[in-house]
Amino acid sequence: MQQFDLIIVGGGLAGASLAAALRESRLRIALVEGQAPSRPQGWDARIYAISPANADFLARIGAWEHLDRQRMAPISAMEVHGDQGGHLNFSAYETGVGELGWILESSLMACELWEGIKRQANVTRFCPARPAGLEIRHDAALLTLEDGQLLSGRLLVGADGRDSWVRRQAGLEAITTPYNEKGLVANFATEKPHRGIAWQWFRDDGVLAYLPLPGQRMSIVWSTPDAHADALCALPPEALAEQVAAAGQHVLGRLETITPAAAFPLRLIRVPRTVSPRLALVGDAGHGIHPLSGHGINLGFQDARVLAEMLGAAGPWQDIGEERFLQRYQRARREETVLMQTTTDTLRRLFRASPPGLAPLRNLGLTLTNNLGPMKSVLVRYALGAL
Repeated sequence: MQQFDLIIVGGGLAGASLAAALRESRLRIALVEGQAPSRPQGWDARIYAISPANADFLARIGAWEHLDRQRMAPISAMEVHGDQGGHLNFSAYETGVGELGWILESSLMACELWEGIKRQANVTRFCPARPAGLEIRHDAALLTLEDGQLLSGRLLVGADGRDSWVRRQAGLEAITTPYNEKGLVANFATEKPHRGIAWQWFRDDGVLAYLPLPGQRMSIVWSTPDAHADALCALPPEALAEQVAAAGQHVLGRLETITPAAAFPLRLIRVPRTVSPRLALVGDAGHGIHPLSGHGINLGFQDARVLAEMLGAAGPWQDIGEERFLQRYQRARREETVLMQTTTDTLRRLFRASPPGLAPLRNLGLTLTNNLGPMKSVLVRYALGAL
């Protein structure tokens, strides 16, 4: 049996950032991951919008400064359009910041975090490795791997995604609401420069976002009903580009597909309890939200930040796996998570509903918010992570 203070199951962005954030701690860490991250040829279709608060977190754990700036695009402004003329816009200049956020590839961050972890003296990587059994005792969590190795830790963290094996094994309830939609992702070369602007349209067929990439390139996330997403994925590249350009009102002119389209099912996942004795959940293992806000990985990074700060500050006499200690983490993260889940779910329902007279009202709400300076300032600063 191998003894550790902390076992992290899942070496994706949330799990890897937690390990990296504890690089100066006294904790002995085991990181269990099925497959190390790798860079695709060309551009990664899985793109994230990183808030300034999380860019700062990545900088503090030693990852941000090593990311290739040629693969990153700052967001200088955002334009949100309703389905009947409503409009809301945010500007970094008006907000008094350098940028509203950054757009970069998931694999770019994952590979850099992984490289940093390789150099951490307090981390033992088990990769490729998969968990096979979990036993929670009063003084330790025992994790058995498929190859028979047995790991013991004072605390086990599930960072293994929305279909979390750890969550199921621990018996933590997940309330899942299927949206019957998929998030379609793809990258395109653009005829016109995007000028660092991110666009979002609430449409009859879902929510379409244009996210700026370096140069004259952009990425999309189109949250749309299953049948429509499947039909879009089946289109030839030229036809897909034409559909995406038309749906985005040709704001970037003619488009050329540079990565194949992919789609993933969308679900709202609420996890009432994200901790139990000897166990805590971070990232998608502990919550799932609609991608229209772009906050999914930002919530995961903040989970990692808060838990790492608590673990790093714990004295040697403290039991980091005690449920009372872990409940502080749960309380600290509940408000932001519930707020983002509720906000995104409500917006999605509001623009998918079709009672007579509702469309003009919701579009008027967007426009009024755009014209109310204080309210607009609060919204953008929350998005920046400045509140």
